[in-house]
Amino acid sequence: MRYNFDEVIDRTGSNDLKHSVLQQRYGRADLLPLWVADMDFATPPFVVDALRRRVEHPIYGYTATPDELWTSIQRWILDHHQWRVEREWLTYVPGVVKGIGMAINALLKPDERVIIQPPVYHPFRLTTLGNGREVVNNQLCEVTANGALTGYRMDLELLERQAADPRNRMLVISNPHNPGGIVWDRATLERVADICDRNNVIVISDEIHCDLTLFGHRHIPFATVSEAAARCSITLGAPSKTFNIAGIVSSYAIVPNPALRRPLFKWMSANEFDEPTLFAPIATIAAFTQGEEWRRQMLDYVEENVLLVEHFCTDNLPKIKPLRPQASFLVWLDCRQLGLNHTQLNDLFINRARLALNDGEMFGPGGEGFMRLNVATPRVVLQEALERIAFALK
Repeated sequence: MRYNFDEVIDRTGSNDLKHSVLQQRYGRADLLPLWVADMDFATPPFVVDALRRRVEHPIYGYTATPDELWTSIQRWILDHHQWRVEREWLTYVPGVVKGIGMAINALLKPDERVIIQPPVYHPFRLTTLGNGREVVNNQLCEVTANGALTGYRMDLELLERQAADPRNRMLVISNPHNPGGIVWDRATLERVADICDRNNVIVISDEIHCDLTLFGHRHIPFATVSEAAARCSITLGAPSKTFNIAGIVSSYAIVPNPALRRPLFKWMSANEFDEPTLFAPIATIAAFTQGEEWRRQMLDYVEENVLLVEHFCTDNLPKIKPLRPQASFLVWLDCRQLGLNHTQLNDLFINRARLALNDGEMFGPGGEGFMRLNVATPRVVLQEALERIAFALK
């Protein structure tokens, strides 16, 4: 069947984060929100139908986890990423960010530190600090061509020095990268694995955007690139971004090495963090067993939205340079040629264009002068947002 991604859905009354906290976070509620990373597309009907069938049963009591949850995850990962994940490597986690916090608490001593790679998804920093650990920045390096940003590369020489410090015991990577949309290549991941394995550094690979690759790019799971990567890694994933079910909270961890797996899984089990909620397995099974055609059509639509942003900026906003994402529905807008400081840039988007985007500074060093735009929205909404920016700049 053909799915309709042009439908504009009124989210009023759903208590969605995207609209509900605008006044609190942006100082006004009359904004077009294209910030938090969920979609404005309807959750796939096969997921809704599976949930509806269960809701119609009038008892919502304690529920056993079906074996099909694990087989559906294993089959999806094997089919899409050629990674044969063993059942004992898998556990449920109540969210990727929560999984990072749990790994910090279960595996690190109080004085051990966490390396992150800004500009990067800001909960990497906030979760580390909130759990009483120090953050070490391994800032990404810009890749440019003809004066324009074309991507990022990891500073592996710096990482080598940082990993040699025994207090730096964990590295959190975004693979694919958020907000830049970079699909890390095999050679980079192999080098990261070698550095971290030699220095006893645990690598947490956030792969929540792995099924959202665009324009012919292919995701490489970190743990698959070498034996060293399998030894040192904890992979976190979920169907939530791909199938727009973030509110259901259906994430998983994959830990091949029993030396890491045993203490982490034991800690999670002792606190009952590894027990899925009632609806998480239902939504995951439906998504991973019926979702491929919907996913393909959604990605085609997102690619067209990315191209719309590129063409509109070229024709109407030449000082705003969008970095084409290799994965995800997030576009990293380089606004530095506008010559605005942080306050002025936010004022332009919030008070003049009346848009709610994520400003680049929240992603850490290297994010200054950028804005993150969510393009997983009906095209008419995206067109309106772009026209608001153009009008504001006039």
